[in-house]
Amino acid sequence: MPATIYYAADADPSIIGARTVAVIGYGSQGHAHALNLRDSGVDVRVGLREGSGSREKAEAAGLPVRSIADAAAEAEVIMLLAPDTDQPAIFEESLAPHLAEGKALLFAHGFAIRFGLISPPRGVDVAMVAPKGPGHLVRRTYVGGGGVPALIAVDQDATGRARDLALSYADAIGATRAGVLATTFAEETETDLFGEQVVLCGGLTALIQAGFETLVEAGYEPESAYFECLHEVKLIVDLIYEHGISGMRYSVSTTAEYGDLTRGPRVINDAVRAEMRRILAEIRDGRFAEEWVGEFRAGLPEMTRLREVGKAHPIEVVGERLRAMMPFIGAGSARPQDVSGG
Repeated sequence: MPATIYYAADADPSIIGARTVAVIGYGSQGHAHALNLRDSGVDVRVGLREGSGSREKAEAAGLPVRSIADAAAEAEVIMLLAPDTDQPAIFEESLAPHLAEGKALLFAHGFAIRFGLISPPRGVDVAMVAPKGPGHLVRRTYVGGGGVPALIAVDQDATGRARDLALSYADAIGATRAGVLATTFAEETETDLFGEQVVLCGGLTALIQAGFETLVEAGYEPESAYFECLHEVKLIVDLIYEHGISGMRYSVSTTAEYGDLTRGPRVINDAVRAEMRRILAEIRDGRFAEEWVGEFRAGLPEMTRLREVGKAHPIEVVGERLRAMMPFIGAGSARPQDVSGG
């Protein structure tokens, strides 16, 4: 069955327009949601921790800022945009006491609900509005009259109108201009984690490093290996993003296309696919979530160690030097904080 996709004509802007909204967090997604909601005529306030470095940014943008608890007390709709690992504590300390019956708790990622880190009271709506792009893009496209596609899902429909509310919220941040896909908390969470681990982050970075190492070990100059295995990735990804895989193959040389078609399956072979299935199983049965939450609570010892190993990799040393020769690379590009959850 094809997925259900909603557009602006399917949404009722008056639903979110009649509610007071609290956006908890003012990081990548938080600033975009809050500003887009405000510009759509929604009564919005930002909830931040005491001493948050984001307070000045939010106030400078003309947004009212409250403590998280005060924002939750004032609002009928609460969008929790803090990092996954911070959400349980924020929920227990500052949100739960103010979740009166009939209110709505929204998320932009289903992790905390899918893996039982948060248990909202039965009388509130629990839904998700998840833009499929970083916050700077959500904001920029909205200002330009467009939008970034989003996913919506309902985990708990206490009022009978949770889906309509989520769709109205998605409309207010500009998502219905591009299309809003109906999904579930489980599907969004599991596919998101899988994509990050196997393709977008884990798979891609490991592939880049392994390719670089293979060329350098064979005696090629690190600079050449860097350009071939990292620098040109953007060129190929942009072609795939704009035209799909077949469109990319049409755009590259026939030599590159033949190498793609015949050698790619030797790299991503049956053993790799079997490992992908094992990783997906760890996500679906909760082992990854348990591991990650345990790592966070322990103070991130293994993550810190692996970060340092990654930073010391020769491809980072070579890359830093080469990128300094190409100042045009940084112009208008996304920065690390643009895709953080804070």
